[in-house]
Amino acid sequence: MKTNSFLIIASMALLIGCNNNPPQEKISYPETRKTEQADVYFGTSIADPYRWLENDTSAETTAWVEAENKVTNAYLAKIPFRDKIHKRLEAIWDYPKQTAPFKKGKWIFSEKNDGMQNQYVLYVQEGLNGTPRMLLDPNTLSDDGTIALGDISPSRDGSYLAVSINKAGSDWTEYWVYDVATGKKLDDKIEWVKFSGASWLGDGFFYSRYDAPIKGKELSNKNEYHKVYFHKLGTPQSEDKLIYENRNFPLRNYYAGVTEDERFLILSESEATNGNALYVKDLTKQGGNFMKIADGFKNEYSVVDNLGDKLLIKTNDSAPKGKLVLVDPAKPAPADWKIVIPEKPEVLQSVVICGGKLFASYMKDATDRIISFDYDGRQLSEIAFPVPGTITSFNGEKSDNTVFYGFTSFTYPMTIFTYDVAKNSSEVFYKPPIDFDASQYESKQVFYASKDGTKIPMFIVHKKGLKMNGNNPALLYGYGGFNVSMTPGFSISRLVFLENGGVYAMPNIRGGGEYGEEWHEAGTKLNKQNVFDDFIAAAEYLIKENYTSSEKLAISGGSNGGLLVGACMTQRPDLFKVCLPAVGVMDMLRFHKFTIGWAWTGDYGSSDDSTQFQYLLKYSPLHNIKQGTCYPATLITTADHDDRVVPAHSFKFAATLQEKQGCNNPVLIRIETKAGHGAGKPTAKIIDEAADMYSFVFYHLGMKPKK
Repeated sequence: MKTNSFLIIASMALLIGCNNNPPQEKISYPETRKTEQADVYFGTSIADPYRWLENDTSAETTAWVEAENKVTNAYLAKIPFRDKIHKRLEAIWDYPKQTAPFKKGKWIFSEKNDGMQNQYVLYVQEGLNGTPRMLLDPNTLSDDGTIALGDISPSRDGSYLAVSINKAGSDWTEYWVYDVATGKKLDDKIEWVKFSGASWLGDGFFYSRYDAPIKGKELSNKNEYHKVYFHKLGTPQSEDKLIYENRNFPLRNYYAGVTEDERFLILSESEATNGNALYVKDLTKQGGNFMKIADGFKNEYSVVDNLGDKLLIKTNDSAPKGKLVLVDPAKPAPADWKIVIPEKPEVLQSVVICGGKLFASYMKDATDRIISFDYDGRQLSEIAFPVPGTITSFNGEKSDNTVFYGFTSFTYPMTIFTYDVAKNSSEVFYKPPIDFDASQYESKQVFYASKDGTKIPMFIVHKKGLKMNGNNPALLYGYGGFNVSMTPGFSISRLVFLENGGVYAMPNIRGGGEYGEEWHEAGTKLNKQNVFDDFIAAAEYLIKENYTSSEKLAISGGSNGGLLVGACMTQRPDLFKVCLPAVGVMDMLRFHKFTIGWAWTGDYGSSDDSTQFQYLLKYSPLHNIKQGTCYPATLITTADHDDRVVPAHSFKFAATLQEKQGCNNPVLIRIETKAGHGAGKPTAKIIDEAADMYSFVFYHLGMKPKK
């Protein structure tokens, strides 16, 4: 579930129109068949009456999805300002956007969107002064915009380009190959790739894949036996060479990467979303085998690149906040490592080599900074940023004196800069022409005490001049897991909420990576309740400080954040007015039985362990819905092609919540079609979903959009 910020999902309009919440009529939900299904865990019988909803391709499940969507659409259609919010979203979305360019050989690649295109278009140009030329427009590949570009991997000299193609939001991808100079698509096609990149060596590339899944079970079957292959250009996939597999451990993932000079092949092995083993092969030596550099799976090891015959590795081994070491593959023992950049109080996120310098990205209190060092680890300078915020990319190679980077913050739209390494100076390369006046808003960071006294940082964003009367609508967003850090970022859809007097709050709860591995581990396995306590305490802080009240507070989160919302609304239904769990992990006893769910046991634990089973059962959202309790107005969102967190989680949670809801607050589920966990979703579907979510929030918080 780790993805970069992708990994993770986009965040969820001028005065509050009224303070009276709408009267609720009892909704007639579709009848969901119950069975006598039950499982016994260590002597405890657990009922699972909606198990049949796990069969996502059955006719009965399809009919249930259609019936639920019909009820949800009918409810949302009655919200009088739904169309107004949708039109406002379209208006503010419609401006040119682009990603930070990156260079390979003489070619510069970037992705652009003219405003309302469903997918970004890939462009290439020769040098900084070259004319951009369209290389691939995914919008031409489908009528509904559900085919998207994923990974973009050029060969060493930039003459060839491997691009991954994502269809309908699934994690399954295909790789296509292009001749960059001519723009011609080659015949090469690689299928059934998942959790992989393309790493070039000469006239081919390494990639990772699974065997083709059972027909009809592509989106739900457990992913096992990840393998690394090498594909040579101009040959069919059937002739690809198997580079590495391990038949003894079906639940491990493998990723191959090549150093910039193509001297070393690096193999990373993992069995969860955190921690890995590291192997290396010297490609200058014929017939050489992989040598183990680091054991798994307690710590993380990431090769930055090589300096001659040695490897620069970023690791948290004996350094929870990270350090950079130089390792001789012939003598890989930690005692022989040379520490280049020692551990600091801030979290070391990544290191890039550009223009003969090391650029280290650090995080301090959930905001980014970049500091340059020489190869011996002497600190040189720091890049100045316009406001506290987030670096979205930092693109350069060893010999490049010019770097492209993207920067954003809550009230600072994503802007692209060029950075001159020699001069240590930045210039704006592209600033988006968006209809947004940042001077009207303010963002701040506060620290509050969680249940156990731990100080938790939280960002709060709102219009200037906010009246602290406890009556402002507020949206609290969180994640809290998998070492993923929540840092400041600009959201187009969130503007609708802010410009109508809303308060947006984002706490950096435990389970994330904001303060290193110790912060992460404090929110995992038998410590997972800390995550929910931190989020609940954030809500209580907003109420105590008169930002809002329980009658004006909505909470939102996706994926692991969907679990967060589900757990908090079942533990404290009195605290929130609206709940928006998106693509959430709701069944904590069975999550590891689907697709890549087994990899999450490093964070969650597993019901296969007696102690962890008891702990998981205490907070599993699905298993803690109580008959007759009045739960907040809830809009659950998922998608039919989500093969990361399978939609059965949301299906069973919705069916159970509808069955046991003790009042007339609505329990709705919105099930998107031809979409997945979030990545690659077309603009039209993003806007539709955002309009529905904010309409639901506005309606139940007593807001009326002014624009």
